[in-house]
Amino acid sequence: MTIENPARPLAGSEHEKGVLLIVAATLAWSASGVYSRLLTTDVWTAIAWRSLFGGLFLLIPCLFLEGGISRQQWRSVFHPSGLAMIACQTFSQVCFIGALYMTTVANVTMIYATAPFIAAILGWFILRERVSTRTLIAGGISLFGVAVIVASSIGGGTGVGDLLALGMTASFALVIIIPRISPDVPSLPPTVVSAFLTLVIFAPFGSVGSLDLHNWIVLAAFGATNFSLALVLFLAGAKRMPPAEAALIGTMEIVLTPFWVWLLFSEQPPVATFFGGAVILGAVLWHTAIDVNRSRRPRRAQSL
Repeated sequence: MTIENPARPLAGSEHEKGVLLIVAATLAWSASGVYSRLLTTDVWTAIAWRSLFGGLFLLIPCLFLEGGISRQQWRSVFHPSGLAMIACQTFSQVCFIGALYMTTVANVTMIYATAPFIAAILGWFILRERVSTRTLIAGGISLFGVAVIVASSIGGGTGVGDLLALGMTASFALVIIIPRISPDVPSLPPTVVSAFLTLVIFAPFGSVGSLDLHNWIVLAAFGATNFSLALVLFLAGAKRMPPAEAALIGTMEIVLTPFWVWLLFSEQPPVATFFGGAVILGAVLWHTAIDVNRSRRPRRAQSL
């Protein structure tokens, strides 16, 4: 008894820290819509300079994560998987900001929620990984929800933005898959390089003159919190709890991101987004809740 009792509070404490870290990461990610609506500059300028700040702030955790900064770490950038990560990350970030400018935040968030299912399908196609029937069902239901959202946008002025959101989601799904192809290749250095590459490519199309103090502050906060801090918090929290439980908490972003924009800017999503979003959110919660329940069974068995 004297040996077991101190261990339980410690385990509980670590789990509680994990929950708090994941919640903080989700809150940071959910602010993306607010940042995009606060910006008054053009989309090309937003893409370029948000990426710069994101890359700069991500250099700080690079000192402490994945073995720190070393020649071997940064040499991984030239590995085929590293180059693929750079390409996918760059494309994903460009589509992300473009989508936020060209459609509602709710549409972007709901479409992005299907990333895990698209990653599962790509994992089967590229890695020949087995995909459970449950995942296929949830993925099919989610894609139906996306189809409802995109179809309603045709002719409504937000169709291009929805397609950009879909492109962002597919490319981010590849970002999930690539590290599993080459597990030894670090993921942070390619992410930093992709941020600076995005700046180099898109800065010439933007207008630095349109950046006043307000826009500089918003872009710096956008890059620091939504690009860098959220990632670090999530990685730290995920180490302290089952992945399924971390994913379940992360689904709060689906609801919170459009909620903040509605609360602060009165941005009202189309009716079809409510319907398609409810379908997607239901599929994600159903799939993730089963994962959480299964992950808890071994712990319950051990406690007995």
